[in-house]
Amino acid sequence: MNSYDWLSAMAIDNSNEMEAVEVSFKSGASKGFFRNPARTNALTGDWVVVDTGSGYDVGKISLSGALVSIQMKKKGMKKNAVLTEVQRIANERDIQRMQEGRARERDIMIQSRVIARSLNVDMKVCDVEVQADHRKATFFYTADGRIDFRELIKMYAKDFHVKVEMRQIGARQESSRLGGIGSCGRELCCSTWLTDFKSVSTTAARYQNIAINQTKLSGQCGRLKCCLNYELDTYMEALDAFPDKADRIETKAGLAVLVKTDVFKGLLYYAYAKDHGRGKFYALEVTQVHEMITNAKKGLLVESLDSVKVILDAGKEVEPAYEDVTGAVELPPDVRKKKKKKKPSNNRPGNPNPNRNPNPDPNPNQNTEAGPNPNNTNQNRPPRPPNPNNPPRKPNPNQQNPNNPHHRGDENSLNDNKA
Repeated sequence: MNSYDWLSAMAIDNSNEMEAVEVSFKSGASKGFFRNPARTNALTGDWVVVDTGSGYDVGKISLSGALVSIQMKKKGMKKNAVLTEVQRIANERDIQRMQEGRARERDIMIQSRVIARSLNVDMKVCDVEVQADHRKATFFYTADGRIDFRELIKMYAKDFHVKVEMRQIGARQESSRLGGIGSCGRELCCSTWLTDFKSVSTTAARYQNIAINQTKLSGQCGRLKCCLNYELDTYMEALDAFPDKADRIETKAGLAVLVKTDVFKGLLYYAYAKDHGRGKFYALEVTQVHEMITNAKKGLLVESLDSVKVILDAGKEVEPAYEDVTGAVELPPDVRKKKKKKKPSNNRPGNPNPNRNPNPDPNPNQNTEAGPNPNNTNQNRPPRPPNPNNPPRKPNPNQQNPNNPHHRGDENSLNDNKA
């Protein structure tokens, strides 16, 4: 919110010399008007010591001369309202005291939030401004309604040993004091040059054919972006040439509905209502739409939109000239490590050949003595003890037992037993 005094950089004799000057504090976070006596010899850009009524503060002169009267008139102040004056030009000790106070502001703000939370006060302390003489501190806060902070002020004065001033601000003023980077990549307008906050509504977005997306249309303050009003007057002026009742146009082929409006090209896009927005779009000029509406009142309808549509010249696309960089740029080869396949284990369940020897004998005709297989680890395991909870199974008399000496494993065994 800094203003530029362009008259001070020009060699112009100001016949209407203004005694008052505008002084900004804390890089333009707050400003005030003070009388500047001739004995001070203070000019625009000088650090000065001013009388605030409750002590002294150090600030920089941001405006002087005729521009001050314009700024005071803009803020609704009278020339006689300026009572306090500039004392003198600040020295190094004054500036050092001011910087010491600025260094305390963050710690005071954090501690003040803790005190407000302990007292269950529904408010948020956004910023703290300590006066250069360390006698007064201004607390800026946001709240939904009125706050009774009589007990809070007593706690602040006791802990910080300063005179306390509470000042409620809105969400936009909070963003202007804190600053930040907007979605456009530039510093916030409210913290650089925007001084007054005008009301912004979604109607401004509709006039500019912007989709109503609350996330994209909201700024860091949570309100609608102020930049929605910057080009609104241009769009409103361009829309004066468009017809008022042009949402529907009757034709012999059917009812046509307005789908899209190109404000600066002066085109209106229509589609037949029977296609439900999935058919072909027809571009019409503003003069054609005016003529069609006038003729429709007389009962004269056009055959179809094909007979009056505007043929848009899209133009030939110019193919960019690409440069051949073969051999100039060499990319490193893409080396991929091969994954090693794991060999299946012979004792794994589901192996089709669990008893296959991994090291077969090259001479199968050679007789070898039977013995334990060193590769089989199950042979060295002790036998599993019986489970007392599971009773032994009873033999089934109908089941064939190969250990029975009378069983010969053929169908004639039953006949032999009967004989």
